[in-house]
Amino acid sequence: MEYSSKLIIIIIFLISSPPFAWLTLAYHFSEYIGVGYRNINFFDVAINPDVEFHFVVSFALDYTNISSMNVYQIPTNGKFKPYWNTNIITPSTVKSIKASHNNVKVALTLGSDTVKDNIAYFHPYSTDSWIENAVISLTKIINQYSFDGIDFSYGHFKAGEETFAECIGRVVALLKDNSVISFASIAPFDADVVQRYYQALWRKYGHVIDYVNFQFYAYNPGIVNVRQFMDYFEIQRNNYNGGKMLMGLSSDQGFHEGLIGDKRFMLDVCETLLLEEKVSGIFIWCAEASMVNGFQYEKQAQEMIANITSSHH
Repeated sequence: MEYSSKLIIIIIFLISSPPFAWLTLAYHFSEYIGVGYRNINFFDVAINPDVEFHFVVSFALDYTNISSMNVYQIPTNGKFKPYWNTNIITPSTVKSIKASHNNVKVALTLGSDTVKDNIAYFHPYSTDSWIENAVISLTKIINQYSFDGIDFSYGHFKAGEETFAECIGRVVALLKDNSVISFASIAPFDADVVQRYYQALWRKYGHVIDYVNFQFYAYNPGIVNVRQFMDYFEIQRNNYNGGKMLMGLSSDQGFHEGLIGDKRFMLDVCETLLLEEKVSGIFIWCAEASMVNGFQYEKQAQEMIANITSSHH
């Protein structure tokens, strides 16, 4: 009995050691889709069968759906509804893409930069009521669409940092406890206000968040060489210490300045970080912009992930 116990301890130690790190690797690729009510569907996107692939449907918002040009949309305190083209991304298309590709999972993201050309704020009336409404409305949407996970992409706030942390953290925990979702991610970017909110969330509820989809493309810190970028990356990695970080690239022509806008440079950096096991994958914003170039960057990123994953095995 004593010998068996020692053997088990030795095996656990060996598996957790660096030479066996490949046993715990789980790289994946994520693609944001549904932006701007456009007519792109899941089957338009290039999917590599050898890569775990996550679609992230954008966006669900807790705002009224007022269409008048002169009326602001009104926050509804956690009562979420789809703000994507529901004629294109439907419960049946979600089920169909998952049935056709057993490596595909689908999540939805909350928040947005704008709602019908007005700024979209995180704006709870109270913490408890927002959480209650969010769990009810999101459970309905997630079950209806057979979503697997949830993502948070807020960039504007009309509540304190601790309120944001409590609302998001508790909603994720409750959805997981109720087996509504299997994973959760956050999508911060390097603006002082945004970082304060997401780091407050990370400090208190990082244990329920599976991935950090960091938007490296959303801010240009004047990086001019690889060393500067790697230093910048380490700062962001340390801000979300222990998190599984995904490198964020954008195919949107609005993000093209400097080296961070250079897709070849960013893909080379991704390869280095994947090989060094410092990131857990890559995500691209967004399918609507990528369709113009035939999903060139999606294909390259997924092939890279597949090759590196294969080489570790």
